[in-house]
Amino acid sequence: MSKKNKQRIRLIIVNLFFILVCFGVLIPILYAFSVSLNAENSLLGANFSFLPKRMTLQNYKAVFTEKPILLWFRNSMILAGTTLVISLGTGIPAAYAFSRKRFPGRKLILKILILLYAFPSLLSMMALYKLLSPMGLINTKTGLIIVYTGTMAVFALWNMKGYFDTIPVEIEEAARIDGATQFRLVTGIVLPLAKPTIAVTAMMILVYVWNEYIFAINFMTGSDTYTLAAGLYSLQATEMSGSWPVFSAASLVVSLPILIVFFALQKNMTTGLTSGGVKG
Repeated sequence: MSKKNKQRIRLIIVNLFFILVCFGVLIPILYAFSVSLNAENSLLGANFSFLPKRMTLQNYKAVFTEKPILLWFRNSMILAGTTLVISLGTGIPAAYAFSRKRFPGRKLILKILILLYAFPSLLSMMALYKLLSPMGLINTKTGLIIVYTGTMAVFALWNMKGYFDTIPVEIEEAARIDGATQFRLVTGIVLPLAKPTIAVTAMMILVYVWNEYIFAINFMTGSDTYTLAAGLYSLQATEMSGSWPVFSAASLVVSLPILIVFFALQKNMTTGLTSGGVKG
């Protein structure tokens, strides 16, 4: 067997393996979709099938008519959007400054930030609660935004700094020779080249805030202040009163916005944009 045929067979085997992995990952989603169409309030049965015998769309209707999911969606959108803007608004210039500038205390600050980010956020929950409570920021979106931003701004800085380090300095030097100002250099050259890392960072921030549960359930009380994650938990707070089909339908519905954003940003999640940007 020739070397080319061996490589082709190896490639086919690898592709088949990853196709099977993809199908395996889709099984829980298909199961949730099956439960959401089930007319009975059950998860498993003796004759379980991915296609329920009694199918209904009433569970999806109940999500929008019987549960305040639109209010929870609005709360999550406000928290996610504000956290994203603040985190990127501070993270991008900070990442560029730490990547390109050399100033006293630079390495020490980076080490302190990565050390703080390394600690689990749960360890700081009680301290944050006692800190925000006297200022009246408990059970407010502002308090939760401060908590989220404090975590994700550091993540944005470190995640984007590594990418800024890979952008050749020669590109900026050539732009300066051509008379570009610092503002024009950053906005017209560096940021377009950094689109992949900005897209990935934005996606990670959105996913974190959208799915965050621990702080949301402890810092926000009352169904009118719930985020989607906290609201979904309330649908299944007790096994006796909860409805698994409605819960499954709601879970699928609230995942759609993140999927839409992911596919919208997917074209920017590539690497190698600076390849060939500098002549050898």
